[in-house]
Amino acid sequence: MQRMKKRSMARISLALCMAVGICGCGSSENEDVFTGDTPELPAWQENLDAVSPDVYTDIEELDLEPGTYISVIGKTENSSYWQRVKAGVEQAASDINERLGYSGDDAVRVLFNAPSDSEDIDEQVNILDEEMARYPDVIAIASIDENASSVQFDLAIENGIPIVAFDSGNSYQGIQCTAMTNNAGAAATGAERLCEAIGESGEVALIVPDSVSGNAKERVAAFQEEISANHPGVTIVETLYLDQMEDLKRQAAAEELNVSAEQLAQWSEEASGLGTEQSGSGQDTPADAAAEETSMSEEARTRLEDIDAIAGSMSDEDAVIYYFEKHPELKGCFGTNDEAVLLGARAVENMEKTEEITVMGFDAGADQIAALENGSIDGLVVQNPFGMGYATVVAAARTILEIGNEAVVDTGYVWVDRENMEDDSIQPMLYE
Repeated sequence: MQRMKKRSMARISLALCMAVGICGCGSSENEDVFTGDTPELPAWQENLDAVSPDVYTDIEELDLEPGTYISVIGKTENSSYWQRVKAGVEQAASDINERLGYSGDDAVRVLFNAPSDSEDIDEQVNILDEEMARYPDVIAIASIDENASSVQFDLAIENGIPIVAFDSGNSYQGIQCTAMTNNAGAAATGAERLCEAIGESGEVALIVPDSVSGNAKERVAAFQEEISANHPGVTIVETLYLDQMEDLKRQAAAEELNVSAEQLAQWSEEASGLGTEQSGSGQDTPADAAAEETSMSEEARTRLEDIDAIAGSMSDEDAVIYYFEKHPELKGCFGTNDEAVLLGARAVENMEKTEEITVMGFDAGADQIAALENGSIDGLVVQNPFGMGYATVVAAARTILEIGNEAVVDTGYVWVDRENMEDDSIQPMLYE
């Protein structure tokens, strides 16, 4: 309370000084002369301009108390996309502290955390638990699984810690604000561009990073809806989810050995939960235990072992190639995030069908830009992770101050291909 009084007195003093200065200017003989120079805009201004409403790039009303703690939890640390989100988060924190004149212990703390190497749901939930134990003033989270953390969110709100979301929607009803790409519009744009590129006719495949996040679900639904509503000559023949890749590999291996999906499901059920192989221990494998404890035949046990051996030797790229080659007339592939589009591009390159299969997708890190330049990727829906990170901190601060929030903040996207990638308006949106 004492700090609040001091800050109020400081503002009154500043206002009085400004008023005196303004009156003095009216009688001064040395009036300011416009030199023609304009203030230099920061390199990231284009990223902020893409955010709507623009109040989510405005820090002027964010009079946070000294030592305020904002916890920001992302999906992963190491991708170029998430590094740009982190950069936006840190820039917003720096701008807020500079405006308020805070430093040292008084500085507003904004800490970005995320799983280390991949979108690991369990690790993200552990980070959330750890951050809640530090009692931040607000938590902003990009949920890997839109349904994974309702218990934690309930507990946070009970303890006076509000929740905002970013990057991906969340099914939890108590979310204060969500800063994210318009996934439906972005995916529909991608579908429209892909259909145009393949002449509005042919088969296409989708590669999706996961089956549980809000943005993955929204993008798939919007892509499918755009195709069915406006492109009758185009058919989606495969939708491959990367979090189901192990099952896809086993299914592919079974098909190679002429084992039906029904047989594979039955044998897997019989073999499940009946022990694990321990190297050098002499213990039975699941299939051995199943043969002893169920009616599973020796032949079935052997064939299941063969399926698992083949599946275990397959890379993700091998699996994608297998499913693509099931469709000799495939003309297009669309990946709904950076990892997915690169996987599709590598698969098509190894199939030596870069000229026959058009590859498009989301995001624009260094690898995607290089693939766009060399022709293995034909177009990208590019999000605005820097602007998203910045807007997330603003939304979190507005939540703390209870000065009102939009339900959804649109952080923007652009379409990028070889023809426009060097444009001045596009370059700031690329995150190499």
